[in-house]
Amino acid sequence: MKQSSLAASLLTAAMVGLAATQAVAHESTEKVTPALEQAITNIPGKSLIAVVVDYAPGAASPSHLHAKSAFIYAYVISGSIESQVNDGPKQILRAGQSFYEPPGARHAVSRNASKTQPAKLLAVFVVDTGDTPLTTPAPQSETKEKKQ
Repeated sequence: MKQSSLAASLLTAAMVGLAATQAVAHESTEKVTPALEQAITNIPGKSLIAVVVDYAPGAASPSHLHAKSAFIYAYVISGSIESQVNDGPKQILRAGQSFYEPPGARHAVSRNASKTQPAKLLAVFVVDTGDTPLTTPAPQSETKEKKQ
């Protein structure tokens, strides 16, 4: 009887540990929330799309590309964001600061610069209407080359 109780306790502990590990792993990436999608009526064929990107402490986005037509303006709402666009320098931007990405850019680094505080970013896309997806993972060859 004691062995089955011990086994049940160990199994429960293992399941709780696994669930906690999965929760931590899930929070290692960003959370993207749509904020606005609107055709730009005086510029036929163009749309304005805004998203809010929330980063938990230490969270990061994988290296990625945006829609080929997308011009992006990004504004740090809170916290601090480490960013690198194309072959430009890595930079840390704090609340109130902003940056842009030209069409066809590769966003090599996008992450919360803090391991203890959350960060939030507003990304505003001016994009050809229907040019989707807005974000795709960077090809592995590009990612590996940048790490070397």
